[in-house]
Amino acid sequence: MRIAVVNNFFPPRVGGSAHMAASLAAEFVKAGHEVLAITAAYGEAPAEEERDGYRVVRLPAVKMPQIGLSIDFDMSFTALRPGNWRRLWKLLDEFQPDAVHLHGQFFDLSWLAGVYARRHGIPALLTIHTLLISDNKLYGGVFRFLDAALVRPILSYIRPRYVILDKLGVDYCVERYGTSDANSEYFPIAVDTGHFAKPVTKDVRAEHEVGDAPLIVSLGHVIPLRNRLPLIEALPSILDKHPGVRVVVVGRVYHDAFLKRAAELGVSDALVVTGAVPKEDVPAYFAAADIVTHDLNGGCGTASLEAMLSGTATIASVTEDNYPGIELRNGENVLLVRPDDSEAVARTVIELLDDPDRRALIAQRESELVRANFGLDVVAEEHLRTFEKLVSEADVLR
Repeated sequence: MRIAVVNNFFPPRVGGSAHMAASLAAEFVKAGHEVLAITAAYGEAPAEEERDGYRVVRLPAVKMPQIGLSIDFDMSFTALRPGNWRRLWKLLDEFQPDAVHLHGQFFDLSWLAGVYARRHGIPALLTIHTLLISDNKLYGGVFRFLDAALVRPILSYIRPRYVILDKLGVDYCVERYGTSDANSEYFPIAVDTGHFAKPVTKDVRAEHEVGDAPLIVSLGHVIPLRNRLPLIEALPSILDKHPGVRVVVVGRVYHDAFLKRAAELGVSDALVVTGAVPKEDVPAYFAAADIVTHDLNGGCGTASLEAMLSGTATIASVTEDNYPGIELRNGENVLLVRPDDSEAVARTVIELLDDPDRRALIAQRESELVRANFGLDVVAEEHLRTFEKLVSEADVLR
């Protein structure tokens, strides 16, 4: 098959969506398929390159301005640049894809490529990565309006088959986009197990002068949906029991409420904020940590699953039925707290620091869980089976 992979986010940009798109594309190539990746221009990345056996084309893009709001995010749009419609469709005309894999329901590249696929009778698979939700009533209302007035009508025209990663996504997509079992696949987030089999070459503890202190790592961009506030609110209790604890927050800070709250609570000295780090450094941060906790506002994303895979005790905030067909057992093969529950975070962290043997056992079981169910090879195979089915059905209709 010829598969066009489309995502505004793509390496060298860091982030779960970018790495998942690139990793799946590489797996498709390994399985003998031809892949074209189309993305938005980013930094100094070349306009075109070959990587992992497939071609990457980056279209000129307009970066969203940073206006000082807590929902500011580093996004680039291609539809605003003159000629990009024509460039994209020319690329697809030349490539002649059998199927397109769209990433992100509110990205303009997904819309443009999705319209192309609909008009040419090409099956489209759309992975839902980020949910447009916010605890802030104003932002939440704006997101709901955008979903209803813009995203849903476009998706209704494109009519993709949805890939939904977890129960939160299922509930969201049913409500916002009218999805159902008839037009959806339920695949978990894909985790590149090979990336964490490589030797760690970076000494995180030495670099950040942590020494032998108990270390909590919280990795991922700081945005309203992952604001770190439950961890900060838990820190006074944690520090009372384990005064030497350090917290390293890794990722670009788009939402700084956690820093302000840390100052109010007098725990700023326990924090180290690194900013974004290269993908190749991520395993070193997990290896240095005693505990990883990133998704505390409701979720268990790529960073949390990678931390679990790495063999570090990892706390997330989903329910045990979060992944259809995958059995989570809190306290046995996963560590779960209720969303935005700082008391539960404090209690869980203290228990883990108090009992290193139990912490190590749960970490081992978390790693086994991810390897068996979320491995990149496993998830890529599920995607390819779906592509083959969709292509076969499309051929019958032609």
